[in-house]
Amino acid sequence: MALACQKDSYLRELHTEVVSCEAASVKLNGNKKEKIDGYEIILEDTVLFPEGGGQPDDRGTLNGIEVLQVSRRGKDAVHFCTTPLSVGENVSVTVDWTRRFDHMQQHSGQHLVTAIADSMFGYKTTSWNLGANTSFIELDTVSMKDTEMQRLEEVVNEKIRQSVEMFPQLFDSKDDPALNEVRTRGLPDDHCGPVRVVTIQGIETNMCCGTHVRNLSHLQAIKLLAFEKGKKGKTNLTFVAGDRVLQYLGKSYEIEKKLTSLLKGPAEQFIELVDKVQKSYRAANKNVTILLRELAQAEVERFKNQTPKPLYLRIHRKEGDNEFMNTVANGINDKNVFKFLTTGDEKGQGMFLIDGPVEHVSELAPRIAELLDGKGAGKNGRFQGKANKLSKSIEAEKLVTELLQSKTSVDVQ
Repeated sequence: MALACQKDSYLRELHTEVVSCEAASVKLNGNKKEKIDGYEIILEDTVLFPEGGGQPDDRGTLNGIEVLQVSRRGKDAVHFCTTPLSVGENVSVTVDWTRRFDHMQQHSGQHLVTAIADSMFGYKTTSWNLGANTSFIELDTVSMKDTEMQRLEEVVNEKIRQSVEMFPQLFDSKDDPALNEVRTRGLPDDHCGPVRVVTIQGIETNMCCGTHVRNLSHLQAIKLLAFEKGKKGKTNLTFVAGDRVLQYLGKSYEIEKKLTSLLKGPAEQFIELVDKVQKSYRAANKNVTILLRELAQAEVERFKNQTPKPLYLRIHRKEGDNEFMNTVANGINDKNVFKFLTTGDEKGQGMFLIDGPVEHVSELAPRIAELLDGKGAGKNGRFQGKANKLSKSIEAEKLVTELLQSKTSVDVQ
């Protein structure tokens, strides 16, 4: 049978009875690892839509109990809750209308864009994705033109302004001759019961199980945001429909206000101002690189001028990088000297380099990496990598001094 939500997608509440309630352990909404213990509840009917047709499942309540997932099993919708209900119990089913209406707008918008793209350019839709913020349609074309996207958007919104009706129909048999004229990607293997078809009056008829608006005017507007290369020679067309257009505009305006403040200029100058900032950044970064090289050379000279030369060198430079550490290690070029160099946030993340006698580095490097919660690699007496806990550097230094003191009678400085 068709569910109440499929007969009338605007129905927000339904009173029905519990048919079955079984204990179950379920992985919720794509979570492949964690299972949650609860109950799978089947009702005589429901206003909660199970996932299907590219549309996510609904959220809602059964007698005030939160429904965490709705899935389809043959003709039934299976509601997963953490609290059981008794078979035969009267139930008030309510739907999270904000979530539902958003899905209705995006799904109906997809049908409209799909139909117009096909009729105008012959671009077939091969799949679609309803995302958390934006959605996209996969079109069977290698590329698309800016002018095509602009014209498509104009026609789609023209149909919305015309307040075209959109409605479902039920066919008792999948062999009904009328279904031969219906666009479809095929029925699920476990399909049973009537076949549901959704029509946009005068535009298209499509086999679909999802929930939809009853009039295109309820979409308000559709904005085609961009197209990009998809998989296997396809093109992905990203869009927002209905309330998401307003949300997208609001967020864009908030970003524009913040950028106007940061860049000290209006939106029409953003590109010029960002280009200026990037050039300044590249110039500053180049100067920093030069200064770090000079600083690394200065550290090398400072070490070479020490008498007697220490057997242990410890340097931390917050603004340094891998090049800085390697310049110091290569400049000293003495494997008898154990070098422990770090860069980055002293209390957080950074990088480290260990260089010196092969046997000392082999023994200490794995222990220091573990202590710093880091990973790295090396050979021939040099080991370097990334660290998540440079705050443990003092403890790492202690490991070094203890080892060197145990292996030489020379004082470690």
